[in-house]
Amino acid sequence: MAMIRILQYPDPRLKTKAEKVEVFDDALQKIIDDMFETHYNTDNCAALAATQLDFENPKAITVIDFSKEKNQPLCLVNPEVVWRSEELYDEAEGCMSVPGGIYETVGRALKVKVKAQDRYGKPIELEAEGYMAKCLQHEIDHLNGKIFIDHLSRLKRQRVDKKLDKYRRWSRD
Repeated sequence: MAMIRILQYPDPRLKTKAEKVEVFDDALQKIIDDMFETHYNTDNCAALAATQLDFENPKAITVIDFSKEKNQPLCLVNPEVVWRSEELYDEAEGCMSVPGGIYETVGRALKVKVKAQDRYGKPIELEAEGYMAKCLQHEIDHLNGKIFIDHLSRLKRQRVDKKLDKYRRWSRD
């Protein structure tokens, strides 16, 4: 297994739309194992999408595990939200690809239903609410070339960009 570099905003590759997985072979299993290795060795990481990582042609894969013991791995391949509630979950969220401890409130559905495949291609469907629903929406956004700050108003986005500029200047010193 290997650690994969996490892309940092404003890397244009974060806008990449993931390729649908068609073949569930050993090469795919290695990608998933490397994604979990990276996830588990990154502080405060709840989940990662392949489009956040330094892959040449990222596939539609996300790995999730925010359990305290890091013993509840969930891999979703080709995930899509097929239903969402109207209610919004308005808790601040952050991202491994947006450095500097930036957290912003983003409207998310409180409940979602997601269809996907597991790492071996078996179809799965799951319903989630609260933090897991937010996490799923966040990761599926990544696979569609969006990061959470893309949901912000222009003014809030400008504030985030200023904070990031400050963070980058500070971290270079």
